[in-house]
Amino acid sequence: MTDGGILRNTTPRSAARQLVGRRFCEPRRLGKWLILPTDGPVILVHSGMTGHPYFAASDEAREAHERLTLTLDRGEFRYADLRKLRGLWLVDHDAVSTVTGRQGPDALTVEWETFAEVLQGKRGKLKPALMDQTVIAGLGNMLSDEICWQARLNPMSGIADLDDAEIRRLYSKMRRVLQTAVRHGRIPRLRSWLSGVRDAPAPACPRCGTPLRHGRSNGRTTLWCPRCQPK
Repeated sequence: MTDGGILRNTTPRSAARQLVGRRFCEPRRLGKWLILPTDGPVILVHSGMTGHPYFAASDEAREAHERLTLTLDRGEFRYADLRKLRGLWLVDHDAVSTVTGRQGPDALTVEWETFAEVLQGKRGKLKPALMDQTVIAGLGNMLSDEICWQARLNPMSGIADLDDAEIRRLYSKMRRVLQTAVRHGRIPRLRSWLSGVRDAPAPACPRCGTPLRHGRSNGRTTLWCPRCQPK
């Protein structure tokens, strides 16, 4: 079963011709990309906001909005996606970067020294830098808002205005937020998190109760607490 709309640079027929009989090699992830090499082409998966790649037994019930099924020797690789904002690509091994583009160090695994170096080397505002995949790979809009809120840093702060202690706090909160999100399999809507209130009609800070403010950063909705995150 294949919805051709989630195949970005090939067709269902061409993908089947390239993949039938192939064996998967060791998978890896970089930022928002899941990289699935085979002994033929490489499958690149970018889930966007609603995509969900997963392994399932052949007789396991399907998720809603199932778009792709690859039958394996044992079980199936499946991809479900409501909005189809991104999808899957098939590329040669030496052409992965032509699709993913230049990627910075991975947000989940980057060491403190590297994080400090790449961030302190940037100019401009904090949130746009966090969302720039060439700076730190893997952070999107909601994660960036959550990390800034937990670190008590205004997302529109100038990077040059942050001291070493603030950058270290930002790094620590980023690690904690990402590790929690991995355990939940998504950005959790916890009541003690900014993500737990951001869709409320009149959202207030979970920490101090102050009404939250909305703004725009690079065309994306940005949420922050004017009391906990003064500029």
